[in-house]
Amino acid sequence: MPAERLQKLLSAAGIASRRAAETMIREGRVTLNGKVVTELGTRADLATDHVKVDGKLLRLPTVHRYVLLNKPRGLVVTRDDPEGRPTVFALLRRRVGERLVAVGRLDTESEGLLLLTNDGALVQKLTHPSGGCRKEYEVKVSGIPTPAQLERLRRGITLDDGVRTAPAVIEVVETTPEKNGVGGNAWLKVVLGEGRSRQIRRMFAQVGHPVSKLRRVAIGPVRDGTLPTGGFRDLSSAEVEALRTLPPAPRPAPGKRRTSRR
Repeated sequence: MPAERLQKLLSAAGIASRRAAETMIREGRVTLNGKVVTELGTRADLATDHVKVDGKLLRLPTVHRYVLLNKPRGLVVTRDDPEGRPTVFALLRRRVGERLVAVGRLDTESEGLLLLTNDGALVQKLTHPSGGCRKEYEVKVSGIPTPAQLERLRRGITLDDGVRTAPAVIEVVETTPEKNGVGGNAWLKVVLGEGRSRQIRRMFAQVGHPVSKLRRVAIGPVRDGTLPTGGFRDLSSAEVEALRTLPPAPRPAPGKRRTSRR
């Protein structure tokens, strides 16, 4: 096989996303033929080279697996949490033998559909904005956003770190009005083509309506309203093919390029 960049090999092996693999390389956790490698441009051929990650020999999976998990609130989407919080990988560990990577993330307080796989090429397609994978969420916010606030969010909003979000689909599903000046909330449907860290929570906080509940209900064409909380299943071959053949996202206008990969 031709030589490939190390971060691409780590992703293809289901070790981590390419971005996370780059961090592992910079941290000196990867060796090539016995020598520590920190340069991101380094290439290797697994047919002739020995690549190790944290001392373990890197091998490409012979069979790909695609697991859909209905993540409960309270779980962290990371393999090892320094704070000792429960993780989605611990939940699956006794029932899924393969080493899988989460396709994007859901924060600790969020719930809903999460895809895990050892297919590095699909991870790259689904996490990069150019891959065309849109995620749908059910979101409950405190108070009822005005039409002007919603339109502002739909067009794109500058977050607290100065980064502007891409246009989004936002629809009001249900509202509960205030009673005696207290309470009031709204349920909304939100569809994103990108996924910055805690993006939806930050978007609505920016307009004064903090998120109280957030649930992902679709990843591209994949949805499952019957999967119990904490339950998981393998994707069907038709679902995998539908994800692989998603049309690419339209190219952003000059000066509007975004590189979010969550």
